Amino acid sequence: MQIDQLTKIVEITEGSTKLLVPENSLKVNAPPKDPAFFNPRAKLNRDLSVIASSSFLKNFKGQKIFLDSLAGVGARSIRIANEIKNTEKVIVNDINAKSIELAEKSAKLNDIQNCEFSENEACRFLSLHSKRGERGAIVDIDPFGSPSRYIDCGIRATAHGGLLALTATDLPVLHGLFQNACKKKYYGVPVRTEFSNEIALRLIMGCIHLIGGRFDVRCLPLFVHTDMHYYRVYVRILVNSEVEDRMGFIVFCNKCGHRRLQKEPENLCEVCKQKTELAGPLWIDNLFNKSFIETMLMEYQKYSVDKRCEKILAKSLEEAEMSGTYFTLDEVASRMKSAPLGLDNALEKLHAAGYFATSTSLNPTGFRTNCRIDEIIKIFSN
Repeated sequence: MQIDQLTKIVEITEGSTKLLVPENSLKVNAPPKDPAFFNPRAKLNRDLSVIASSSFLKNFKGQKIFLDSLAGVGARSIRIANEIKNTEKVIVNDINAKSIELAEKSAKLNDIQNCEFSENEACRFLSLHSKRGERGAIVDIDPFGSPSRYIDCGIRATAHGGLLALTATDLPVLHGLFQNACKKKYYGVPVRTEFSNEIALRLIMGCIHLIGGRFDVRCLPLFVHTDMHYYRVYVRILVNSEVEDRMGFIVFCNKCGHRRLQKEPENLCEVCKQKTELAGPLWIDNLFNKSFIETMLMEYQKYSVDKRCEKILAKSLEEAEMSGTYFTLDEVASRMKSAPLGLDNALEKLHAAGYFATSTSLNPTGFRTNCRIDEIIKIFSN
C-alpha cells in the first residue's frame, strides 16, 4: 500500500496489534514526520503505556475514554483500543491528515469498533474535550520536544481522578545546556550531574504541579520512566483538592557529591562546607506510587510487551517510598579513586551498616539510600 506516490506503507505487529506505518520510519535513526510519524524505538514507551493504562482503567469509576492528542499514526491509541478490553472509547487526534488516514486503516485492520478520529491541533482538540462528560479518563500528550505548552489544556481535558500522561524529548534543555529555556518552559533550572535524568523528571513534575495549582487541581505522580531519548510521567489529576506545597530544590555539592531535597535553597554544603549548586524549583516529593506499580506488575503478565518492562517496574516498586536522589556506582568510585563495586555488593554493604538502600529504575548502576556520601565512601572502603 502507498499513501502517496513516494511512500510505501508496511504492516507490522506491536504487542498484539497490527499497525500500518511508513516503511522509511523503520530504516532511519530519526523517523521522518512526513508523510506520517512513527518511531519504532519508542516501543518500550508504548508497552509501558499499555500496562499503565490497563492498570489505571481497572479501578477508574467514570467513563473510560482515552484521548490521544498527538497520535502520529496512532500506534499508542490503536494498541490501547485493541489490547485493553474495558476501554469504552479511544479518540485518535493528529493535525496531519495522512497520519489519521493510516490510524483509521490500522483500526479497520484490527476490527476495532471503539475508535473515533480527529484532525486537529493538539490544544484545540483537548479544549474541545474539556467539558464535563467529554473529558478523558486518560489524556496522552507525546510531542516533539517539550510538553509544557500543552499541560494547561491537558489538565482541563482530564476527568477528576483521571490520568495525564506526558512525554518530554527536549533533553538538552532539561539537562542544563539551555538554562534560560528550561526556566521559561519548566519554571526551574537543572544542574548538570550524574543524576540529571531525575532532575529532569522532577522539573517536569514541578511544572505540572504549578500549572495545576492555578486550577486548584492536585497533581500526583503515579509512575515515571526514562529511556535513551525521552522522559515520561503519569500523573493523577484530582479536582477541588487541597493543593499541598511539594516544591523545593535539590542542593548539590560538586566538590564532595552530597545532595539533598529540601524546601529552601542552601548555599553551603553541610558535609564539606563548600558552595553548593541548586536545581529547581522542582518537585521534591515521591515520584512513584507503590500500589499503582504493584497493579502494573500484575497487569504486565496479560500483555505481549518487552521483558524490560518487568525489570523497570520491579525496580520502581523497590524505590517507590525512598526519598532523595540516587547515586551511581561510577560516581562513588570516581570520588574514591577506585574500581566501582557491583550493585548487589554495594547494597549489601549499605544494608549491613544499617541503612536503607535500593536500586533505581532511572539508572542501571544507580542506587537510592538514606546514607550520606561521606558515609557511603567509608562503608564502600571497608
